[in-house]
Amino acid sequence: MGVSLSMLASGSRGNCAVVASARTRILVDAGISCRETFKRMKALGEDPQALSAILITHEHSDHVYGLATLAKKLRIPVFMTGATHQAWARAVRGGNGERPKLERLETFQAGRAFSVGDIEVSAFTIPHDAADPVGFTFRSEGVKVGFATDLGRLLENVRDQLRGSDILVVESNHRIEMLRNGPYPWSVKQRVMGRNGHLSNEALADFLASDYDNKAAFVVLAHLSEENNHPDIARGEAEKALATRGGLFQNRVLLASQSEALEPIRL
Repeated sequence: MGVSLSMLASGSRGNCAVVASARTRILVDAGISCRETFKRMKALGEDPQALSAILITHEHSDHVYGLATLAKKLRIPVFMTGATHQAWARAVRGGNGERPKLERLETFQAGRAFSVGDIEVSAFTIPHDAADPVGFTFRSEGVKVGFATDLGRLLENVRDQLRGSDILVVESNHRIEMLRNGPYPWSVKQRVMGRNGHLSNEALADFLASDYDNKAAFVVLAHLSEENNHPDIARGEAEKALATRGGLFQNRVLLASQSEALEPIRL
């Protein structure tokens, strides 16, 4: 089978993906409902009951909305940092004020690798306005998947972690001009454009044109804003940047969608 990546949903209304090897299937984030997660997995020919674990990048609702129900139904390990777990538990107290319990919670620390089945996972710190946000790399069968969304900047540690990726999932949230002229309140615009906000098309293009190693067979643009970006604009800016590195023939640029799953990428 090799290694595959399935982007089930990506955007401000929910994020969820599956990284799979021959023996292991990891759900990355749980930002859509349990029902919708199952529906989209089944549409791609994936069995939700075959999931091995759930990994969480950070506690914002568009990454954890379906977590409690998924964890209860699947009874599989849930991996998150200790600080992320505490922030999530405080945010989703029940009607009686009790914090939710995860039967199979596994905590990890950024900077330390761990394994889920035959997939080696490395978590790294990213700059975002959350308790302890992380990106991931996944390695199995000689294939590396890099995963970095919800970050205000591509810091050197993030760039280092993403090098050598065969599949690169990276944020291309907004076009700066569209955000500045868009409908958001100024306070929200400042947050999105801030050092711990979301990555713009322009910032990503700068990375792809200057510090990207041009190794990935697929570059997946993720977490596109529906108000402050457009798929054609995001793709065009990324492809233009890659062209300066001779990358159009080596890289295929794909767009992760909020409304429907992206066909699995297999290597």
